[in-house]
Amino acid sequence: MAMRVSLRPRSGLLVLCLCLSVFALLLQSLWVPPETTKNEPAGRSPEEHGQRGLEFRKLALRLEVLNTQVQRLSRERDVTQLTRSHLSLLQQSFRKEHQSLVQVVEMELKKVSQKLDQLSHDQHHKHLSHTLSPHDDHRPHTGPSEKCEVPIDPAYPVCAEKVEFLQARWQSDSCYAFYGVDGTTCSILTYLSQIEDFCPPRSGRNHSTLPWHAKPHSNPERAEIRTTLSQLYEIISNKSSPAMRFIRSRVERMSQWWIQAGLRMRQSSNKTSLTQMRVLLYPGALAGSVGQHFEAMVERGGPLGELVQWADLSACLTIIGQNLIFSTSQHHLHSLIGAAPGRGSCPIQRPLTFDLIYTDYHGLAHLQGAMGLAFQHYKCRFRILDSFGTEPAFNLGSYASTHGYKTLWGSWGLQPLQYMTMFPHTPDNSFLGFVSQEAIKEEELEPEIYRKDRIAVVYGKQEYMWQGKSEYLNVISEEMEIHATVYQPPGHASKLPRFIKNHGLLTQDNFLRLLRRAKVFVGLGFPYEGPAPTEAIALGCVFLQPRFEPPHSSDNNDFYKGKPTTRQISSQHPYTEDIIGKPHVWTVDISNRTDVQEAVKAILGTEVKPFTPQEFTCEGMLERVHAYITHQNFCTKSVPTWPPESALRLHLGPLGQSCVKVCRRSSLMCEPALFHHLNNPAAFTRLGLGCSNIVQEINHLLPAYSPWGQHCGLQQEPLLFSCAGSDPSQRRLCPCRAHIPGQVALCSNCF
Repeated sequence: MAMRVSLRPRSGLLVLCLCLSVFALLLQSLWVPPETTKNEPAGRSPEEHGQRGLEFRKLALRLEVLNTQVQRLSRERDVTQLTRSHLSLLQQSFRKEHQSLVQVVEMELKKVSQKLDQLSHDQHHKHLSHTLSPHDDHRPHTGPSEKCEVPIDPAYPVCAEKVEFLQARWQSDSCYAFYGVDGTTCSILTYLSQIEDFCPPRSGRNHSTLPWHAKPHSNPERAEIRTTLSQLYEIISNKSSPAMRFIRSRVERMSQWWIQAGLRMRQSSNKTSLTQMRVLLYPGALAGSVGQHFEAMVERGGPLGELVQWADLSACLTIIGQNLIFSTSQHHLHSLIGAAPGRGSCPIQRPLTFDLIYTDYHGLAHLQGAMGLAFQHYKCRFRILDSFGTEPAFNLGSYASTHGYKTLWGSWGLQPLQYMTMFPHTPDNSFLGFVSQEAIKEEELEPEIYRKDRIAVVYGKQEYMWQGKSEYLNVISEEMEIHATVYQPPGHASKLPRFIKNHGLLTQDNFLRLLRRAKVFVGLGFPYEGPAPTEAIALGCVFLQPRFEPPHSSDNNDFYKGKPTTRQISSQHPYTEDIIGKPHVWTVDISNRTDVQEAVKAILGTEVKPFTPQEFTCEGMLERVHAYITHQNFCTKSVPTWPPESALRLHLGPLGQSCVKVCRRSSLMCEPALFHHLNNPAAFTRLGLGCSNIVQEINHLLPAYSPWGQHCGLQQEPLLFSCAGSDPSQRRLCPCRAHIPGQVALCSNCF
């Protein structure tokens, strides 16, 4: 005899809760593909997953929502509307085949959900009064008896999925409650139509522009060249961290050179007047826990190259008349951009008030974590200081993941020219640079030939950089007295060779005095590509550095491993080796005693004048940054118009050679902004190439020509136009251009 159990309404609710929970877990386990369970982050929106399990996911989310609602209502009031008939219906549905089960249960539970929404309306408003602050103006207002159905509109294809997602996840971030979401369908639809744009406007409501969308400037002011840095001093004078003290000290020390360069720029007649922009400088490496570690290293011999660049950028932007804000605090950043309270899942509260934001990779992550959907809307305004460069193949996330280019630092999907490098090693990015310390003093040097003491200063402020270099340094010590500026912690016994005279860490002023006396600045192989060698050369030193054989790269070197570049580094400082060269720079095999001896003797027998490339002077940096702000616009959907097409020099590369090398071989620069001019069949005809077929593909090596079969390939994804990259079977079509002397970032007809 079958056992019959009489269920009270509250007991029935508990049984229903149990059934719903178990069934939701079952469906979720069926839905999640086995190969993604280990790697996929939790909490992703449903549209990011495959179609294979979409129906399971919808039902699982609905069950999770209903389970939560039923549990709450069972504690707050008796729900007599839920009877044994509902449970019986559910039990019968569970026994049906898989496909019909999904359809029937979803339909029946939707009916139950509508009843529960109506019953719980009062309870939701009671809960809302406790979670939202009374001053909040962002909350949607829904009537007490308003009923909401999820609309089906082809113009908003993911609306239903977003609603389901928020029904299950709206409490995962307090920003949703801040904007008025309380779990009801009405509040979610209001949010998704008024704050985000995934659902159509609610009936009877005007569809206005989203509150955080950009608004056009009214009566913009013109930027005037300044002849004072007083505005910048006011911005950075109240910051007392070691890093900011270094930045302020450098700006003050170089102020006269910046002012003189500004006066010369003001007198120039070929500079277009700029619109004054509101610019935020946010070095993310100085903020949060990363910033604490960085700050601790500043006074212990840590890297200062990034601080040099931030100091010079802030001075440069001030001189060309821009309105700056400088922040190193995440909390301050949130206030400046109008971030909503919570964990950053929601858009910012108002239009972004900054025309440009200069930051770094750390700051980019901070912005993404605070702006929600607005991050994509405003990312065209970001400029990323990126010392070592980001190549296009690493920048586009979907392409990087499927072609072996995924790293911790790439996949942001910016225009590659938004990344700004310290040296012009990656033409796919914009060369920002810095200023060599004594660039302007060349003309003031007397006597004409700069005479030096017979001493060498070693480039390396921490002991680990010296490991394995004793024999190399010993050879140099046979001809010269060697000085060091290595950090020594209190009570620490030095491990440096005995013939080294260590001064410990010096202030910038004292370090420059030492370099003025020195004949040679000695590289140890690390740090890579820093500003110190160019500053030493500007002071009349000869830079002696190691050659790398084989070249260092992400394939064989821990430092470059994970960086978004395929560059092959042939020496400690490729720019000084390739662009400056002898007699200012000598690159040697430091394991070859004879090679080192001959180089040192040749250096001692040569009198070398101080030298600074034009692009590393204050005037050169002002000219370059002024041009970028005037002409670079990444917020338009139209193709680039700068540099002009008249600058294009079309070259067909040999098999297996990148456009970087193809252009450099002809003393030209690869210009990625010109790729779109040759991404068409006419470019192949212009080069005298016959195409058996023309295919448009997503590949960072295109446009290119394959001689085997006469295949011609065009680029389908503009973000993948890339000067970098080569293939043994491809001859690349390369957009080269000339550059003005000493300024590779600019061409003579760029103005």
